[in-house]
Amino acid sequence: MNFRCFSAILLGAAACLSLSSCANSSIISLEYVPQPGLMVRGDPDFAVGQFTDKRGEQSQTLGHVRLPIGPSVDTIQTRLPVSDVVRNAFGYALEARGMLATSVKGRFVLTGEIQDLRSQLLVHPYGYARIRVNVVEAISGRVLFTRVYEGERQSTAYRPGSGSPVPLLRDLTSHALQEAVDRALDDTNMRQRIGTGANDNPRYTPGML
Repeated sequence: MNFRCFSAILLGAAACLSLSSCANSSIISLEYVPQPGLMVRGDPDFAVGQFTDKRGEQSQTLGHVRLPIGPSVDTIQTRLPVSDVVRNAFGYALEARGMLATSVKGRFVLTGEIQDLRSQLLVHPYGYARIRVNVVEAISGRVLFTRVYEGERQSTAYRPGSGSPVPLLRDLTSHALQEAVDRALDDTNMRQRIGTGANDNPRYTPGML
């Protein structure tokens, strides 16, 4: 998979932007923006495997925009299934660190479970991610390392009538997912456990998921 070819898309946010009583569905793409000064680079030892969606939601549903009383007035959905969004995020983050195997099969495969990934608005816009990440030895299939990583973002209270909250929810959820991904890949314990090296040749660009 080419993790550099993520296109930007934000559709379906035109209807009910003032949070009226009608139901609406907004389709968003989450963005991963590498932080060159903060990322820990490494060798191209990794491939990306399957991330299983364990959230108990429909595959493309991130959450709902609700008024304090009453039903949801907007449903936030991803363009791709959430399992693909998370897989793409790890692939892109590995590539940004020089850690994505390209010409040969990686020594390690990242897999995991998406325990939570959501956008929501009741009073405060909120984005949250919780992902179990496994580092699997490719040649043997052994799980060498596993840990749960979280990311969380919240904004100030939303004022109904101030415009669509969808772009803000997209950004908060993007940052929450990126925080979880970055914590996983830059985890010193993980790096030491599997004995992967470091590489200082820079290579990064922003990307959409």
